[in-house]
Amino acid sequence: MIHSTAVVHPSAQIDPSVEIGPYVIIDGPAKIAEGCRIESHAQIVGQVEIGPECVIGRAAIIGTDPQDLGFAIQTDSRVVMGSKNVIREHVTIHRGSKPGCATTLGDENFLMVGVHLAHDVQLGNKNILANCCMLAGHIHLGNNTFIGGGAVFHQFIRIGDSCVIQGNGSFGKDIPHFSSAMRTNRITGLNIVGLRRQGYTSEQRASIKELFHILFCSGKNLTQALAAANQRQWVEPASRLLDFAAAPTKRGICPWRGEVDLTD
Repeated sequence: MIHSTAVVHPSAQIDPSVEIGPYVIIDGPAKIAEGCRIESHAQIVGQVEIGPECVIGRAAIIGTDPQDLGFAIQTDSRVVMGSKNVIREHVTIHRGSKPGCATTLGDENFLMVGVHLAHDVQLGNKNILANCCMLAGHIHLGNNTFIGGGAVFHQFIRIGDSCVIQGNGSFGKDIPHFSSAMRTNRITGLNIVGLRRQGYTSEQRASIKELFHILFCSGKNLTQALAAANQRQWVEPASRLLDFAAAPTKRGICPWRGEVDLTD
C-alpha cells in the first residue's frame, strides 16, 4: 500500500492497512494507525501520531517546526491527532513549542484547503474549518464549531463549543460557547440553528439564551454580570457557558454587538 516513490523513515510505525501515495515523505518516527490514507506529496515530519481512518490531503505538511523565533530545533515536541480527521490539501500543522508539548486534534475534524494550525493549538472534536483559516499558537478550540474561510485568530485565545464564525473575520479575544461571531472581535448572538442541529432541547436552548443575555447583553460589565448570573443554579449546558465566561484569558472576551431573540 506504499507507492514506490514514497520516502518512509525506517523508524516510522505504519499499520499495514495504511495507503501512502506518490512522493509522500514520512521523515521521522511517525505513528500512523489503521485505515489512514496519505495522499500524494504530503509530508509528515518528526513525532506525529495519527489515529485511525484519517485522510491527509495532497501536499499537506504535518509536524514541522513552529514559526517561533525563540524555538530550539532540538526541542522534543509532537503533533497528536485522533481518529477520522480529514486534512485537505496544503494544510499545515506545526508541532509544540516546548519540551513535551503537542499540537493536538481530537476526532472527526474537517480542515479544508490551506488551513494553518500553529504550535500548541488544541482542537476538540467535530470542528469544521473552511479554506485558509489561520489559528495562531496556543489557541484552544472546543467542539462542533464551524469557522468560515479566511478567518484569522490571535494566539492564546479560546474558541468555545458549537460556535459559528464568519469567514474573513479577525479575532483577538475569546469567543464564548454557542456564539455567532463576525467581523472584528464581535459576537452578534447565539448559534441557534447549530444548537438545534446538534440536538440541544428547547429547554436547554432557553437556559443558554437567558444566561447569554445576562452575561453579554444586560449592559453590565463582566464582573457584574457574573455576580448576577451566580445568584442562581444553571444546568448543563448553560453552566458550561458560565464557567467559560468566569475564566477569560488575558485578552478578554469578545463583546456583544447585536440583538438576541429570547424566544425560540
